[in-house]
Amino acid sequence: MKPSALFHHARPAEPLGGHDLGVLAAPVAARRQHEHDDACGHHHQVDIGLLSGRERFLLGTRLVLALGAVGLLVLAWALRWLRPGEAELAQWVAMAAALLVGVPVFSSALRSLRSPGLHGTTDLLVAMALIAAWMIGDLETAALVPLAMVIGHAIEERSLLGSQEALAALTGLTRGQARRLDAQGAITTVDGDRLAPQDRIELRPGDRCPVDGVVDSGRSSIDTAPITGESVPLECGPGDRVLAGGINQGGRLVVVVERIGAETALGRVVALMQDAERSKPDITRLLDRFAGPYLLLVMLTAILLGVATGSATVLMATLVAACPCALVVAAPATAVAAIAAAARRGILVKNTAFLERLAGCDSIIFDKTGTLTEGQLTVLDGDAQGLSPAARRAAAALGRASSHPVAQACAGLDPAWSPAALADVQETSGQGIGGQVDGQAVLLGRTGLLTAQGIAVPPAPAHEGPVVALALGGQWQAWLRLSDRPRAEASEALRELRALGFERQVLCTGDRHAVADAIGAQLGLSEVHAEALPADKLARVRREIIAGHQPVVVGDGINDALALKAGVVGIAVGGRSSDVAAASADIALIDGNLRRLSQAVRLARTCRISILISLTIAAAWTVLIIILAAAGLISPFAAAILHNVGTVAVILNAGRIIAVRG
Repeated sequence: MKPSALFHHARPAEPLGGHDLGVLAAPVAARRQHEHDDACGHHHQVDIGLLSGRERFLLGTRLVLALGAVGLLVLAWALRWLRPGEAELAQWVAMAAALLVGVPVFSSALRSLRSPGLHGTTDLLVAMALIAAWMIGDLETAALVPLAMVIGHAIEERSLLGSQEALAALTGLTRGQARRLDAQGAITTVDGDRLAPQDRIELRPGDRCPVDGVVDSGRSSIDTAPITGESVPLECGPGDRVLAGGINQGGRLVVVVERIGAETALGRVVALMQDAERSKPDITRLLDRFAGPYLLLVMLTAILLGVATGSATVLMATLVAACPCALVVAAPATAVAAIAAAARRGILVKNTAFLERLAGCDSIIFDKTGTLTEGQLTVLDGDAQGLSPAARRAAAALGRASSHPVAQACAGLDPAWSPAALADVQETSGQGIGGQVDGQAVLLGRTGLLTAQGIAVPPAPAHEGPVVALALGGQWQAWLRLSDRPRAEASEALRELRALGFERQVLCTGDRHAVADAIGAQLGLSEVHAEALPADKLARVRREIIAGHQPVVVGDGINDALALKAGVVGIAVGGRSSDVAAASADIALIDGNLRRLSQAVRLARTCRISILISLTIAAAWTVLIIILAAAGLISPFAAAILHNVGTVAVILNAGRIIAVRG
């Protein structure tokens, strides 16, 4: 498919699908999933998607309890101000408020003992601060501290979950309805999940495609922005692939179904995004290792300060100020924002760790066929233009009668062939194919096929790829040289990678030396290895690592699977990539556009810098409020508020990654 030079937004005619793409214009936001709920209301594992029913219930319960506590606190303050003689009643009301928000705190703290980590540290620190408040009878503080945490959590969730509905809409794009065509051409409207491979569906202007498929007939332009990030609609016609979620903007299309539901490219986007966030970034795992010593240090410091100052308020404020929520959120929020930003560009990251690794890579190893090249043979333009119209039509008609790659390349010489003009087709394995086209004998194949029919054939020209002879009416017509051309964007993609520091670019292919060297020279690759078996590719990647390089491996076939696994980061090129390659890779490019490689690298490096900035902000802010608390300059409630300010600052910094261009 090629970008349309002229396109218009057609008015929908009976649009199907029922989902508003406007929702998808907003970034797909990150959210975090519960392992257990801490005292701040934080979740304990990064996730992308919608809250589960249990999570919604727990969050709703905390907010209801918080609202109840606010009402009771206001009542207690009103009693003390309006009726000073009812101080004991006001104290009982404040106690009820503290109980409302305190019970979830202690429940979370107990669960945290079974799940040590930074989140558990937060649970326990807040719980100890509340115990201190209860012991000295400061019931208002016992209510205000967890209340501030819940309010901060609500703000944080709003920041992180503001566009979580986008993922639901994204998922729903494959669940619309479709117009299915039967053998007689009759149309039946069915749910998209009732379709099956090889079904034929009709797409009218304004319809959203609910499946991955191949255009059988018709021409139009397709808006694929929700899937690949491509802002310009793509022209498509017979033989072109369309993806679920794309919107038909022009004429009528008939599409043969290939994949439905979760098996579509769009379904895989959702699945990979949901899987990717479930792994903690390396820095988060490192911080978790120090959670125990950190908790002990804070407890000892708070107790010593409390004893030295004789103030339980200082002790409580220090405990609350030391809650490491901002540190906990810093890396996961940034990494998940990067994953969401990558998905919007058609780059699927399976694990947050792969972004960290990609940021440090310095070399890249490419497969050739289907990765750097288009993956299909074509007749050289010079040879095709030298054919007469009759010879061109004959070669195309005969080529369509065979599934051999050489014959299929010849089939592209004249798309307007007619099956009725073809007769008496005979294919000889390893030699070629012959038949009658428009009543004339046509032969397409090796020299021996033609000489066996008494046809004189001149010597074949020198060429690094396949060469096929064409005869028409008993006369030799031409030698047709075939080649697998580099992708249109390959040269520019490699140039962009060199600008990012990937000076070492290696081609490792199973193809012949002559073919590999020609492609390598054409694209300016620094090193070429040809006739490589899967084991040879694996050995090449291992040697690259032993030599001190951090290689990215890019491929699309089954024979690339071992190398993709062995690389520091493996990237599968979409489009024609095999399921095995996609499963073996760490990152997948949905549309196969090689320029996504440089986008992925820039995004990974931006993510790494953002994580460092967020960690610096979180650490500096936490130290600052600990100092203020230790000096007795802020109350426990103020420490809780300032703690949330740091957490929100980290989230806002993480959100900046969504706006990264390129």
